[in-house]
Amino acid sequence: MAALTPSPSEPGLAGLEEELTCSICLCLFNSPVTVPCGHNFCASCLELSWAGQLEDFSCPQCRATFPGRPQLQKNTVLCRVVEQLRGRAGAEQEEEKEDAVGCGGEATPVYCDSCRLAPAVQTCLTCTASFCPEHLQPHRDSPAFRDHQLCPPLRDLQQRKCRQHNKIFEFFCSQHGSCICSLCLLGHKLCHTSPLQLAKANAESALKKKLMELHNQSERAARAMSTVKTNQSQAAEAASRKKDLIRSEFSEMKALIEERENETLKLIADEEKRVCNKFDYIYGVLGSKKNEIQSLRDQIEMALTESDDILFLKRAAALQQTSTRDAFVPVIEMDQNLVHSTYQSIINLKDVVKLAVTQCKEKKAEAKPTPGKTKPFPAAASNKKKPPGPQHTQKERNLPQSQAALQAEADTKEKKKSVKVAPTVGTVSAAATTTAKELLDSFLKKPREELLQYTANITLDYNTAHNKVMLSEKYTRMSVSDTPLNYGYHPQRFTDCSQVLGFQCFKRGIHYWEVELQQNSFCGIGICYGSMERQGPDSRLGRNSSSWCIEWFNSKISSWHNDVEKCLPNVKATKIGVLLHCEGGFVIFMAVGEKHNLIYKFKAQFTEALYPAFWLFSSGTVLTLC
Repeated sequence: MAALTPSPSEPGLAGLEEELTCSICLCLFNSPVTVPCGHNFCASCLELSWAGQLEDFSCPQCRATFPGRPQLQKNTVLCRVVEQLRGRAGAEQEEEKEDAVGCGGEATPVYCDSCRLAPAVQTCLTCTASFCPEHLQPHRDSPAFRDHQLCPPLRDLQQRKCRQHNKIFEFFCSQHGSCICSLCLLGHKLCHTSPLQLAKANAESALKKKLMELHNQSERAARAMSTVKTNQSQAAEAASRKKDLIRSEFSEMKALIEERENETLKLIADEEKRVCNKFDYIYGVLGSKKNEIQSLRDQIEMALTESDDILFLKRAAALQQTSTRDAFVPVIEMDQNLVHSTYQSIINLKDVVKLAVTQCKEKKAEAKPTPGKTKPFPAAASNKKKPPGPQHTQKERNLPQSQAALQAEADTKEKKKSVKVAPTVGTVSAAATTTAKELLDSFLKKPREELLQYTANITLDYNTAHNKVMLSEKYTRMSVSDTPLNYGYHPQRFTDCSQVLGFQCFKRGIHYWEVELQQNSFCGIGICYGSMERQGPDSRLGRNSSSWCIEWFNSKISSWHNDVEKCLPNVKATKIGVLLHCEGGFVIFMAVGEKHNLIYKFKAQFTEALYPAFWLFSSGTVLTLC
């Protein structure tokens, strides 16, 4: 910074020189402006400091940030103080000089170092002085100056000299990144040095190469941005197409379910219409019978009023020969086989959908989810266009209104109701033809091969599992975890007892399943109603009226129901078979092995749908559904 000599009339301004210095260029303020934090800077310096910024503007001195680019106003008071400090005579010249240097304007000429008046035309690097044409003439004419190196006029020649040796810089050390003189070469013997012109050419070549690389990188970045935008639009388009396909699939599934619902309801409605038509027919027959009886009553009452003995006896004889029978109402009810098979098909459909949705929800986090095996949709009810059983035909409508016709119709109904159905569905007719004891004994005598025809595919319901019950192998294996598994909340989940229910429920028919015990201690196997408590001590198997089970507690085996325990003989078995007969009202627990040994049997009148139930307590206990 050039030293300024204050005017004698203004002695107080000399002490303000440091306060009136821009902290960016370290020169006196040139067109000073004030930022919102209160600091002042040259307008050109602040513009260069904020060049290229679109946001995050900050003060170069205190680093205070501003939400937007501040509106800069010239500080006129500070301008007048700077002008007084520079001196009114040279203020304008100094301002032009600062503008030329700071703002890139035309530089002032370099004057001759000999005469100090004429502009210099050449600078001698050997003499380290600039000369005008007149004083340059000796360098051109005299042989003594022929070795001097001339160049265009240069200012600040002292900045081009080595401070240590006071010689002009002639070389450049690339290792230290600095210019050196010929005497400095001794200290840079191990460095890579080169003449200034060669170093400049190499630097220019390197910068041009780097500029080209930056240009290529910029183009690659632009292409990458374009690719990202293209990929983004393609991903959005693919997701939109996939969502449309998913909506279409769900619409088709909804249509199929609605069609199935309409067909099922139509079957029940047709059966209801058939039965109602029969009831209407019988009601008409009974009405005719009532009218016939009323007519006979009227004739008898009329005969009793006859005073002529001869006529009375004739009428009485005729009336006494007329015979009537009591009204008979045949057994007419809906075809239970049709109703049950229809309802069971819907239950199976619901189970298939529920199982598929649950498995998909639980396995969606796996890297390669394996689709579970889904049971085929039962087509027994959907393929039936006309309900089986007796139909109300035109012949029945034309039958004579007699007691014989009603009896024949009832007999036909009973014959068709006695048709045998598949063992997996179960019927009431089997229980009606044999007593409960004979039915139970018959199943106890059956070998395992015959019981396997009633096999039910049981899977475990994730939504009922206690937080310490761990499910695996496609929901067929259960064990006790040492730490809670943090299952999500569900109203059907057990909270106090480490238990889990089967996914399938049974309300009719005969069903058989087997459970393998890896360690038969501290575990229980049983059945329960879906309404059994899920919280509190009453939620444990066998401790309420809604569940039946056998329990292993160390080496002791017990049966539990309604909080009543019965100790059982110890049976060493690794596989337990469970046979449930809903209509027969019993459940049997058997040890599966070389001999089918009975462990215990419960007899009850089941009133609700039954679920397989399991209790595990010991950490080493593992139960597996076979």
